[in-house]
Amino acid sequence: MRVGLYPGTFDPITIGHIDIIRRASALVDKLVIGVAINRDKGPLFDLEERVGMIEAECAKLSEETGTEIVAHPFENLLIDCARDVGAQIIVRGLRAVADFEYEFQMVGMNRALDSSIETVFLMAEARHQAIASKLVKEIARLDGDVSKFVTPLVKHKLLARLGKTG
Repeated sequence: MRVGLYPGTFDPITIGHIDIIRRASALVDKLVIGVAINRDKGPLFDLEERVGMIEAECAKLSEETGTEIVAHPFENLLIDCARDVGAQIIVRGLRAVADFEYEFQMVGMNRALDSSIETVFLMAEARHQAIASKLVKEIARLDGDVSKFVTPLVKHKLLARLGKTG
Protein backbone atom coordinates (compact mmCIF):
# COMPACT_ATOMS: atom_id res chain seq x y z
CA MET A 1 0.00 0.00 0.00
CA ARG A 2 1.38 3.38 -1.01
CA VAL A 3 0.95 5.92 1.78
CA GLY A 4 1.52 9.63 1.36
CA LEU A 5 1.69 12.37 3.97
CA TYR A 6 0.57 15.92 3.17
CA PRO A 7 1.54 18.08 6.16
CA GLY A 8 0.49 21.61 7.02
CA THR A 9 -1.18 23.82 9.57
CA PHE A 10 -4.41 24.14 7.54
CA ASP A 11 -5.59 27.20 9.46
CA PRO A 12 -7.99 27.06 7.69
CA ILE A 13 -7.99 24.55 4.84
CA THR A 14 -8.34 26.39 1.51
CA ILE A 15 -9.36 25.34 -1.98
CA GLY A 16 -5.65 25.41 -2.81
CA HIS A 17 -5.06 22.72 -0.16
CA ILE A 18 -8.03 20.75 -1.45
CA ASP A 19 -6.63 20.90 -4.98
CA ILE A 20 -3.30 19.45 -3.78
CA ILE A 21 -5.13 16.77 -1.76
CA ARG A 22 -7.20 15.77 -4.79
CA ARG A 23 -4.14 15.50 -7.02
CA ALA A 24 -2.00 13.76 -4.39
CA SER A 25 -4.71 11.15 -3.86
CA ALA A 26 -4.09 9.94 -7.42
CA LEU A 27 -0.54 9.03 -6.41
CA VAL A 28 -1.23 6.94 -3.32
CA ASP A 29 -3.63 4.39 -1.86
CA LYS A 30 -3.89 6.28 1.41
CA LEU A 31 -3.26 9.98 2.00
CA VAL A 32 -2.64 11.18 5.53
CA ILE A 33 -3.25 14.88 6.08
CA GLY A 34 -0.74 15.75 8.79
CA VAL A 35 -2.20 18.59 10.83
CA ALA A 36 0.68 20.37 12.53
CA ILE A 37 -0.05 21.44 16.08
CA ASN A 38 2.65 24.18 15.88
CA ARG A 39 1.85 26.32 18.91
CA ASP A 40 4.32 29.00 17.71
CA LYS A 41 2.05 29.99 14.82
CA GLY A 42 -0.88 30.78 17.14
CA PRO A 43 -3.59 29.35 14.87
CA LEU A 44 -7.02 30.97 14.65
CA PHE A 45 -8.69 27.55 14.86
CA ASP A 46 -7.80 24.99 17.49
CA LEU A 47 -6.59 21.55 16.48
CA GLU A 48 -9.99 19.86 16.76
CA GLU A 49 -11.61 22.50 14.56
CA ARG A 50 -8.92 22.22 11.89
CA VAL A 51 -9.12 18.42 11.92
CA GLY A 52 -12.92 18.61 11.72
CA MET A 53 -12.85 20.90 8.68
CA ILE A 54 -10.30 18.65 6.96
CA GLU A 55 -12.35 15.54 7.67
CA ALA A 56 -15.54 17.19 6.37
CA GLU A 57 -13.88 18.38 3.16
CA CYS A 58 -11.90 15.18 2.57
CA ALA A 59 -14.84 12.80 3.05
CA LYS A 60 -16.19 13.95 -0.31
CA LEU A 61 -12.77 13.70 -1.95
CA SER A 62 -12.20 10.22 -0.60
CA GLU A 63 -15.48 9.05 -2.13
CA GLU A 64 -14.70 10.72 -5.46
CA THR A 65 -11.13 9.44 -5.73
CA GLY A 66 -11.43 6.05 -4.03
CA THR A 67 -8.39 6.94 -1.93
CA GLU A 68 -8.50 6.67 1.84
CA ILE A 69 -7.87 10.17 3.22
CA VAL A 70 -7.41 10.68 6.96
CA ALA A 71 -6.43 13.59 9.19
CA HIS A 72 -3.58 12.97 11.63
CA PRO A 73 -2.47 15.62 14.15
CA PHE A 74 1.27 15.74 14.83
CA GLU A 75 3.71 17.76 16.89
CA ASN A 76 6.93 15.87 16.27
CA LEU A 77 9.42 16.09 13.42
CA LEU A 78 7.83 15.74 10.00
CA ILE A 79 10.05 12.77 9.15
CA ASP A 80 9.01 11.06 12.41
CA CYS A 81 5.37 11.69 11.58
CA ALA A 82 5.95 10.12 8.15
CA ARG A 83 7.44 7.05 9.83
CA ASP A 84 4.57 6.92 12.37
CA VAL A 85 1.94 6.77 9.61
CA GLY A 86 3.95 4.48 7.34
CA ALA A 87 4.34 7.08 4.58
CA GLN A 88 6.74 6.41 1.75
CA ILE A 89 6.28 9.92 0.35
CA ILE A 90 5.77 13.41 1.71
CA VAL A 91 3.62 15.62 -0.51
CA ARG A 92 4.33 19.33 -0.58
CA GLY A 93 2.41 21.98 -2.48
CA LEU A 94 4.31 24.79 -4.15
CA ARG A 95 2.82 28.17 -5.04
CA ALA A 96 5.86 30.22 -5.98
CA VAL A 97 9.65 30.24 -6.18
CA ALA A 98 9.84 31.47 -2.59
CA ASP A 99 8.08 28.26 -1.47
CA PHE A 100 10.62 26.18 -3.37
CA GLU A 101 13.64 27.71 -1.60
CA TYR A 102 12.24 26.81 1.83
CA GLU A 103 11.02 23.39 0.69
CA PHE A 104 14.38 22.59 -0.92
CA GLN A 105 16.08 23.05 2.45
CA MET A 106 13.45 20.89 4.15
CA VAL A 107 13.95 18.08 1.63
CA GLY A 108 17.69 18.10 2.27
CA MET A 109 17.21 17.85 6.01
CA ASN A 110 14.54 15.17 5.72
CA ARG A 111 16.72 13.12 3.32
CA ALA A 112 19.57 13.32 5.84
CA LEU A 113 17.22 12.05 8.55
CA ASP A 114 15.66 9.27 6.44
CA SER A 115 16.64 8.76 2.81
CA SER A 116 13.95 6.12 2.28
CA ILE A 117 11.14 8.70 2.36
CA GLU A 118 10.75 10.71 -0.84
CA THR A 119 9.30 14.20 -1.15
CA VAL A 120 6.98 14.94 -4.06
CA PHE A 121 6.20 18.53 -5.04
CA LEU A 122 2.91 19.43 -6.65
CA MET A 123 2.57 22.87 -8.18
CA ALA A 124 -0.59 24.68 -7.23
CA GLU A 125 -2.98 25.25 -10.11
CA ALA A 126 -2.42 28.74 -11.52
CA ARG A 127 -5.77 29.97 -10.24
CA HIS A 128 -4.84 28.85 -6.70
CA GLN A 129 -1.24 30.10 -6.52
CA ALA A 130 -2.05 33.27 -4.59
CA ILE A 131 -4.15 31.51 -1.95
CA ALA A 132 -2.59 31.36 1.49
CA SER A 133 -4.45 30.71 4.74
CA LYS A 134 -2.82 33.76 6.32
CA LEU A 135 -4.15 36.01 3.54
CA VAL A 136 -7.60 34.42 3.62
CA LYS A 137 -7.85 35.19 7.36
CA GLU A 138 -6.75 38.78 6.75
CA ILE A 139 -9.30 39.27 3.95
CA ALA A 140 -12.06 37.92 6.21
CA ARG A 141 -10.95 40.14 9.12
CA LEU A 142 -11.23 43.17 6.85
CA ASP A 143 -14.72 42.20 5.60
CA GLY A 144 -13.56 40.99 2.20
CA ASP A 145 -15.20 38.11 0.35
CA VAL A 146 -13.30 34.83 0.81
CA SER A 147 -15.72 32.75 -1.28
CA LYS A 148 -13.14 32.25 -4.03
CA PHE A 149 -10.59 30.84 -1.60
CA VAL A 150 -12.44 28.49 0.76
CA THR A 151 -15.44 26.19 0.66
CA PRO A 152 -18.82 27.37 2.01
CA LEU A 153 -18.31 25.29 5.19
CA VAL A 154 -14.92 26.85 5.90
CA LYS A 155 -16.19 30.35 5.05
CA HIS A 156 -19.04 29.92 7.55
CA LYS A 157 -16.67 28.74 10.30
CA LEU A 158 -14.14 31.49 9.54
CA LEU A 159 -16.72 34.28 9.65
CA ALA A 160 -18.27 32.85 12.81
CA ARG A 161 -14.85 32.70 14.49
CA LEU A 162 -14.22 36.33 13.57
CA GLY A 163 -17.70 37.38 14.74
CA LYS A 164 -18.74 38.36 11.23
CA THR A 165 -21.81 37.62 9.16
CA GLY A 166 -21.95 36.87 5.49
